[in-house]
Parts: sequence; C-alpha cells; structure tokens
Amino acid sequence: GVTRLLLTRIPFFKEIIVSSFACDSCSWSNTEIQSAGRIQEQGVRYTLAVTSRQDMNREVVKTDCATARIPELDFEIPAFTQKGVLTTIEGIIDRAVAGLEQDQPVRRATDEEVASKIDEFIGKLKQLKEVRSSFTFIVDDPSGNSFVENPHAPRKDDALAVTRYRRTPQQAALLGLELDEKPADPAEDLRNEVLQFNTNCPECNAPANTNMKLVQIPHFKEVIIMATNCDSCGHRTNEVKSGGAIEPQGTRITLRITDPSDMTRDILKSETCSVEIPELEFELGMGVLGGKFTTLEGLLKDIADLVERNPFTLGDSSRPSKTEKLREFVGKLHEIIEGKTKAHFIMDDPAGNSYLQ
Repeated sequence: GVTRLLLTRIPFFKEIIVSSFACDSCSWSNTEIQSAGRIQEQGVRYTLAVTSRQDMNREVVKTDCATARIPELDFEIPAFTQKGVLTTIEGIIDRAVAGLEQDQPVRRATDEEVASKIDEFIGKLKQLKEVRSSFTFIVDDPSGNSFVENPHAPRKDDALAVTRYRRTPQQAALLGLELDEKPADPAEDLRNEVLQFNTNCPECNAPANTNMKLVQIPHFKEVIIMATNCDSCGHRTNEVKSGGAIEPQGTRITLRITDPSDMTRDILKSETCSVEIPELEFELGMGVLGGKFTTLEGLLKDIADLVERNPFTLGDSSRPSKTEKLREFVGKLHEIIEGKTKAHFIMDDPAGNSYLQ
C-alpha cells in the first residue's frame, strides 16, 4: 500500500500532519492525524451544546490522548483507545457505532442479552445524529492539541465553551512528561494556612481568638481577612486589610444598579474607601464599617443596620422629624437591595485598594 502525508493548517488553530494509507489489493484505507507542534503548556476542554444538524458538521481534531464524552448517554471514548483523527462530530459518532457493531454477530451467538443492550445503545447513538433533542459533546485533551471548530470565528461562539487547565501529575505521566519538583514556597504555604492569635473581645473584653487568612481575589490582588469569634458573649466580627502597598493612583468605581443580580457582585471595601449613593444623597465616609469583603447586597445591608442600630438616629433620644427621614432612607435602601429602584453606587478609594466585581 501507499501512505501519503500532508502538512496542513487549520484556521484559528494550528498545523497538523494528516496521514492517509490505501491498499490497492484489498481496498482497505485509513487516515490519522498527528499534531505538528509540541505538547501545549496547558490541557484544553471543549464543551459544545449540539442543538442543530449544522453543529454535527463541525470539524473536530481529536488526538489519540483526548477523551470524547456525551454525558446525556453516559458515553465516553477513553484516551489512547483510538488514533488521532480529523473528522466531524457526526464522524466521531459513526466511528463509535461502527466499533460497537463490529463484534455484534459474535455477541448474539454467545450472549444475546448483552448484544441486545448494545443494539439499544447503538440506536440511541444513531438518534443523536438526527438532533431531535440537544446534547452535550465534550473533548478533553491534556496535551492541548485537540480542537472543535467555531464556525463564527473570530467572533465568540455562545454554544462552545473552551477551558484551559493545568495538567494533573497523572495526566502528565500518561503524556510521558517529567514534572519538575520544586521546593515548597513558604509564601504559598502561608496562603493555604489559617493563622490564629489571641486577642480580647471588643464587646465584653473576654479572651477570644482571631483567625487570619491571606486570600487572592481574582483579577485584583491579595487581601488579609480577619475574623474574631467570642465564645463568652457570642460577638462576631470580620475585617479586611489590604495585602499590598498603596497604589500610585486612586480608584473610583461607579456602578449603575439596574438588576437584582447586581446585588451578588463581590466587593472589597478598604478602610480608606468612601461610598456614595447620589439618588439617596448618601455618603459613607472613610473608616466607617472598616474594611469589608462581601457582596454588594451585604454592604448595603450593613449600611442599613448601621443606621437602624444607632440610638442617636432611630432611638428614644432622636427627634420625630429626623426619625421619619431616616426611616424613609432605610426604606429606599431596601428597595434598591430588592431591585425595585435603580441607583448609582460609587466607591472612591484614594489608596486604590478597593474592588468591585
């Protein structure tokens, strides 16, 4: 027979080698693909929601170390059970059907029950090709060299999710990679450890413990979260300190609250940050409430509690006219929290250590 090799490039992906073998005597033919590059720094996982016949025609590069899965059928093609292939999603399903049908005559003669179950599963695979209902197609490749076509490239494809991840030691061993054993970093150990020291409760002055943890906020910086629990009076408090230096420039963040989902945004308010809500003519100065790492809803509720629990504002010693205005303010604040009222939320931090997701 004759083997042909072709070096080609897949748009928006990389170069691959396509090998094709054909035998003139028995007409047997076979095609395989190999990556023309090296193993990537990270593994890759493609998750595609197949909703139409057009999705079945998407090109797929599946290397021999990649795993293909269809969770709805609990179906998986394990790594290193097939050679690398350049095909479509429909082609991968056809190849799986052909592999299952190959030994069916023998199974029917030896174990009819198993053969009938496999026939039933083959029928389910064939129904997937009609796309009567949507299903999920996943290609997971620790080498990072597999690919699922995005027909909308270079624009984003909402049906296709691409996730890159760090290989586990087991995956690296399967690929024949040798991991560099690095000594443990003391700073990394500190990030994974909760430190504890003795202190006194700010309410009853009884001995208490304060827990401290260094946390990395994604796309921002490190912060120190401190939490104190008093076993005597039950008082609990938490505070956030910046883990870095003062930034060269201050930060001013303005959020227009238009949807209740905005309340779930993570927020880091440092001690040097002031908060303003122009619609309520409200301003929270620096140092009030201390440092906080919470959600927007949690911070607004803390502001409402600060007003409601102050005896000089809503207590017996307050003036009725002032009390009415503050109760109206708290009511409007709760309307913002519940998403009934739109408002602007402004954070102004001259130290640049505050953050809003």
